Amino acid sequence: MRRIARYVALVSAIVAAVAIAEIVSGKGTPSVDRVRPAPALPQTVLVAPSLRISDLRGRPAIVHFWASWCGPCTKEAPELERLSQELHGRARLVGIDWSDSRSNASAFIRSHGWTFPIAEDDAGRTGTPWGIDGLPTTFLLDSQGRIIKRLTGPQTAAGLLAELPT
Repeated sequence: MRRIARYVALVSAIVAAVAIAEIVSGKGTPSVDRVRPAPALPQTVLVAPSLRISDLRGRPAIVHFWASWCGPCTKEAPELERLSQELHGRARLVGIDWSDSRSNASAFIRSHGWTFPIAEDDAGRTGTPWGIDGLPTTFLLDSQGRIIKRLTGPQTAAGLLAELPT
């Protein structure tokens, strides 16, 4: 009996470790349970212009939640600016600073040279309807403004370009 309990505990630990590694790596990121309309974007901006979901319709979009205090967000920051330069009108990239201070977020944006639109969700209210439970979290929207995929963990420019709907 003791041997079986140890075996079950070992297998459970291995499965949990693999699942965590997949989520953190961004490679095993889950799709959304169902395609649904994207919730509203915050209207306070850190990098103009201010955008609404309706402004994103007509082509795919990437909505990326991040914060200056998030270690993995710092790791992926250069990839997001690279992505913004490589999109060439194929899709729109919007960043949302989540549960962060304006001064720290502004310093982060400057230090990474981000040039894409960034909205501020300092109180974390916008993240709730989107389903944010950790950072970084990236949502892919189709050309009709519907969430088609949710990606957790740091992403790469190449990986996000490959995930974009055609």
